[in-house]
Amino acid sequence: MIWPVGAATGIGSMPGDDPRESAAVVAGELPDLVHIAELPGRGAPAGMIGRTAALLSDLYVDLQPAGWRIVDRPGIDHRRAVDALRRDLDELEEAAAGYTGLLKLQAAGPWTASAGIELHRGDRVLADRGAVRDLAQSLGEGLRLHAAEVGRRVPGASIVLQLDEPSLPAVIAGHIRTASGFGALAEVPGPDASDGLRTVVEAVGVPAGVHCCAADPPLALFTAAGAAFASIDAALLARRDDDVIGEFLEAGGHLLLGLVPTVVHDLPSVSATTAPARELWRRLSYPPETLAQRVTVTPACGLAGASPAYARAALARARDAGRALAEAPEES
Repeated sequence: MIWPVGAATGIGSMPGDDPRESAAVVAGELPDLVHIAELPGRGAPAGMIGRTAALLSDLYVDLQPAGWRIVDRPGIDHRRAVDALRRDLDELEEAAAGYTGLLKLQAAGPWTASAGIELHRGDRVLADRGAVRDLAQSLGEGLRLHAAEVGRRVPGASIVLQLDEPSLPAVIAGHIRTASGFGALAEVPGPDASDGLRTVVEAVGVPAGVHCCAADPPLALFTAAGAAFASIDAALLARRDDDVIGEFLEAGGHLLLGLVPTVVHDLPSVSATTAPARELWRRLSYPPETLAQRVTVTPACGLAGASPAYARAALARARDAGRALAEAPEES
């Protein structure tokens, strides 16, 4: 796939509860790589796990006092999640009418979903590897259908999918607590974690990548899973990560690099925003003119916790930073 040079996009979440306004802001501020806006401020059915539950194929969940749980038939919370998604797609279709660029969708990846959804009996899906496999297959099929629907609604767009995996490092390390909270679930070996991701990546029918806002995103695992891109927070990268970043890029991966703070009073200048990306490129000894080709600028993470005014400004700053990388590749 071909990424637009000097582009910017958002991670997904936006503040507030107005899907029409959010869709208009995203389409207006990010004309080169639109994403579907997510509004967790509307409640759990519109949050990351609720949204993902609405996309599962032949699996249903309902909201219990302890959180989302798999059930035998759709309940009111499942229907609310489906309705919220439908409304968001309606607004996206209107805001992106005539759009012909990349369009990014988001959903929780199989490991974060397995850590956030419980089985009928009450423990997390993650506690049962067979259940994890079933959920991954359901998610892959559901996302394939979702991508196809968005493609019909915005026929000029090229769809890409972002799998949100904030819990993946904790899953691999064995730091996910049991449903009771008194113990921890066994760690998941890296090859198994990669296989779970690959199940979804290969099923969806569009280029798929992974977003991980943890301090230690497992980029080598993303590469092994066939991820087309990785979305990471530039502020959390240490120099020891340079080799694995280089390996990811050498394998053909694309970086969505979180350069814009999610919540501050004053946005950094465009030059200050782009500085970490330029410094990374110098450390990797890559030609400066390739930076805007291999990196898409994003906020550091989702913007649900920001004010509407700041969210709009942050997306605009990401857009301007992306263009600056393309227009002045050697500027420091």
